[in-house]
Amino acid sequence: MPVHLTARALLLDMDGTLVNSDAVVERVWRGWAAGHGLDGDEVLKVVHGRQGHATMAALLPDRPAEVNHAENRRLLAQETADLDGVVAIPGAAPFLAAVENLPHALVTSADRALAAARMAAAGLRMPGIRITAESVSASKPDPEGFLKGAAELGADPADCLALEDSRAGIAAARAAGMRVIGVGPRAAALDPDVAVPHLEGIGVEPLADGGFRLHLGG
Repeated sequence: MPVHLTARALLLDMDGTLVNSDAVVERVWRGWAAGHGLDGDEVLKVVHGRQGHATMAALLPDRPAEVNHAENRRLLAQETADLDGVVAIPGAAPFLAAVENLPHALVTSADRALAAARMAAAGLRMPGIRITAESVSASKPDPEGFLKGAAELGADPADCLALEDSRAGIAAARAAGMRVIGVGPRAAALDPDVAVPHLEGIGVEPLADGGFRLHLGG
């Protein structure tokens, strides 16, 4: 059944929502897991949507935070250099074109360099407003990134729609007081407000009051 959602701003996650980077994430984090004697499958259940140091803290809770941050910097460099298999989520390019003149921001756990590398590798336009790892003091599932994105757009969180794919991301958007469109198979299992398999076929209708309406599911 078609769903129609009205809002005044969009907050867009990157990995899993606009960009499919699963191949890189799996390579890098399975390597990290093996180096620490951890099960790669279990690590991959935790990593999506979070900053790397937050994943490490969850999996190795007794390690000092400074060790996690230092190791995360090394992993970010690996991920930024490894773009093999990074592609756009179906429909991402036309969706970004459709919202270009509407209030929207990128809210990602990637740092600036990784976000720029992956968006470019996927052939996608980078939103003018972007909240990256450097912008926040706490990783998703903390709502700080989404709240900062809404503030930069001048929008009340209740008037925002967040597009997300991960458990941590959906929890962050919900904690920020936003409605959530879940993108892809991970999100569909996490009870977002609406789930879509990808971004293809989402209609974008600007409204006279400066808001917009998204038409999903035909």
